[in-house]
Amino acid sequence: MRTVNEEARNAKKNEMMEKCYACYAENGFTSVGVKAIAKACGCSSASLYQYFDNLDDLIVKSTEYCMSKVEEEFMAKAPTDVEDLWRFIDEIPYWTAKNHGKKYRLMYQIYTHPKYREYGQKFFKGVDERYTEYAKSLEPKLGIPYEKLTPLIFILIRACVHYALFEDAFYLKSQIEVLKETLELFVLKYNPKAITKEEEK
Repeated sequence: MRTVNEEARNAKKNEMMEKCYACYAENGFTSVGVKAIAKACGCSSASLYQYFDNLDDLIVKSTEYCMSKVEEEFMAKAPTDVEDLWRFIDEIPYWTAKNHGKKYRLMYQIYTHPKYREYGQKFFKGVDERYTEYAKSLEPKLGIPYEKLTPLIFILIRACVHYALFEDAFYLKSQIEVLKETLELFVLKYNPKAITKEEEK
């Protein structure tokens, strides 16, 4: 059972990771030093090392923590049924770019850096597992097997992230159009009653 002190320490650590990541995202990964990070966190440089082994540890843990929170926000916006699916697909790329574009740009700077690449591989292995579970949660709502939904989720995520990184409208539109056509075929195959309900409205 956690003590009050442990919970307070964890809460403080989480707060520091969020502020650290926000500082890097706003100012650039290579142009921010320990002093700037400490200032953003509202503490001294020495205080940072009470929570993290070193600067690398802070960067890696902050990235993993903050991007996991982005995932949770994404999943919380999940469609509730087939009708809601199209709303979700139309809105989510722009929501991602507006709310998390800087975070994604920073994540790729960090996880493609030779020093942190192994942490990126570990993180994305977890992403594979989490989005597979996400697909399983959508299966009863959409009537489409999760094995079919999982790769489509990755296509959507890639389209969203690419748009957030580069605002490439052509890439986004082409990916979304194919995704929608594929989903329509899957709905027709696995959940034809949903189509019938739509036609009745």
